[in-house]
Amino acid sequence: MQNIIEDLKKKFKEEMQKVSDKKLLEDLRVRYLGRNGELNKILRGLKELSEEERVQVGRYINEFKKEISELMETAEEKIKQMAEDFSKEWLDVTAPGAKLPQGHLHPRTIVLRKVEEIFQSLGFSVVDSREMETDYYNFQALNFPKDHPARDMQDTFYITDELLMRTQTSPNQVRYMEKHNPPLRIIVPGKVFRRDASDATHESQFYQVEGLMVDKHISIGHFKAVIGEFFSQLYGQKIKIRLRPSYFPFTEPSFEPDISCTFCDGRGCRICKNTGWLEMAGAGMVHPFVFKSAGYSPYEWQGFAFGFGLDRLVMMKYKINDMRVLNFGDLRFLKQF
Repeated sequence: MQNIIEDLKKKFKEEMQKVSDKKLLEDLRVRYLGRNGELNKILRGLKELSEEERVQVGRYINEFKKEISELMETAEEKIKQMAEDFSKEWLDVTAPGAKLPQGHLHPRTIVLRKVEEIFQSLGFSVVDSREMETDYYNFQALNFPKDHPARDMQDTFYITDELLMRTQTSPNQVRYMEKHNPPLRIIVPGKVFRRDASDATHESQFYQVEGLMVDKHISIGHFKAVIGEFFSQLYGQKIKIRLRPSYFPFTEPSFEPDISCTFCDGRGCRICKNTGWLEMAGAGMVHPFVFKSAGYSPYEWQGFAFGFGLDRLVMMKYKINDMRVLNFGDLRFLKQF
């Protein structure tokens, strides 16, 4: 009888090796421990044995039952763990895909693209430009003599006596006119550099958009119509404009276009210094000296030029009251746009 039980143990362990799920485990339990299982068959035959043999065989069977229970408990835990691992690795190909994080355009990029789109709709071309300039194009060709006091207004980063980081996008007026015949309409966006202290409305590096239109009979009225249409399209509302007399060496007459404050709708606030108006650009009719520098006849051609700060446009469009946040690279800020 002991040999029969040992053979049964060996057979049970072989079958346990093949168990891979709960159903097979339950079938094995019933086959060995069930009412009509292998062990109960042996127990029913104990009556034919002597008392001493019954005690001995009963002890073997109880030990075998305990061993079966322990092995099945271990197997059950293993099957449970396998199921959990599988559920973690399993992929439902019919389920919607996980949404991947997307990048965000910088608000300056968003506004620049809109600026370019508006001016292109008005017939202007977008022109690329250089950030390192010569003293000639940045100053002399634009009617800034060596000793001109206006140079002091644009505290300059000089690299050598003749090379500098441009203080404005205006050098591209002469550069473009030297290589192209009128009539022409261009805008030139780009970064400029000045020795300005950093505060809510100033930085040492900032972006400008230069504009130039040249033809036979161009007037201030043309400029006001173009700039008015531009601001109305940019801000999606009718914008009031006024022109204040000003001075720039490369335009005559010179003026500064102001627009009604978009922060307070012209009522007066901290941003517009309670005036209801915001200075938006420097502009004017192209100076005859600039036409001569480019090889144009000032008696034959007329034109207007303007330059405005792109960062200021961004601040007004998105109600940002500190220019410095545009340069921080803070994702919490950028994810808003």
